[in-house]
Amino acid sequence: MAATNTYLTGIQTSGMPHIGNYIGAIKPALAAAREHDTLYFLADYHSLNSVKDPEKLRSDIRSVAATWLACGLDPQRTVLYRQSSVPEVFELATILATVTAKGLMNRAHAYKAARDRNEAAGVADLDAGVNMGLFNYPILMAADILIMEADCVPVGRDQVQHIEYTADIAGSFNHLYGDSYAFPIPKGVFPEGEASVLPGVDGRKMSKSYDNHIPLFLPENKLKKLVRRIPTDSTPVEAPKDPDISVPFQLLAQFAAEEHTTATRKRLEEGGMGWGDLKNELFEVLNSTFGPMRERYEELIAPDSDLDDILEAGAVRARERAQATLGKVRAAIGID
Repeated sequence: MAATNTYLTGIQTSGMPHIGNYIGAIKPALAAAREHDTLYFLADYHSLNSVKDPEKLRSDIRSVAATWLACGLDPQRTVLYRQSSVPEVFELATILATVTAKGLMNRAHAYKAARDRNEAAGVADLDAGVNMGLFNYPILMAADILIMEADCVPVGRDQVQHIEYTADIAGSFNHLYGDSYAFPIPKGVFPEGEASVLPGVDGRKMSKSYDNHIPLFLPENKLKKLVRRIPTDSTPVEAPKDPDISVPFQLLAQFAAEEHTTATRKRLEEGGMGWGDLKNELFEVLNSTFGPMRERYEELIAPDSDLDDILEAGAVRARERAQATLGKVRAAIGID
């Protein structure tokens, strides 16, 4: 099937993703890759705003790249590359900064949140702890998107401002230089409903910041222990139970076949299953789903794997595209 749109996704390089990331981001991105022209990049320069340990950053980049490949990303079909491998992104960010109003950056959610935290803590300097990487984050993100002339950018609904800012910045450039070159205006692609939000082991939204997540490729024995520790109430085994208030059932429903989920719901509602048995079923489903991926991940993360070659090949393809865009931009602004 011919590609109809260019999809671009930035992947955070913050360690191994969890099963919530798989449902909310990885699985939809893999589906999009079967239908569209797709470019997925590892946002390693963005990570510098928070990660100052070089060894951790290197490890995280490899871990996240290996995770996506192990989950089924086809590097022949999708261009997978490190943001840092495409210097054209950073030249474009400098150009875009000259057409971006500071007032727009002042209203960015991440910057305002940092100032709000300082105010709540009674810090006199509201900009304390804010670096220019954080302040300019929306400009670099716009450059990531616009350098590839992306049409569609899948994001969570809490990230809609990033797409709006990219459109605003592109619009400013187009207003000034549109007679010579105009960026396509990207649109956000948002998840449907709430199915993409998984509960963590404590019932809150699954998040690394809450430390309530289930890493994708936990070793089998550790996965079993973590699933067994998910809190449940004291309803007796033989008593009817409400599956919809049960974290193990909500997780099972995301990964088990529909017939399996339906049968399990019936057993719980009729008092034919205890919470312990449900957790055992959840473990089996998760282990069977991610076990083969775990094996591939371990192969890729090894020092002698083909992971670096895959990323380098993706960088070559990404740079070809980026250079073509930047050439048009440079000509438009008079630097060619």
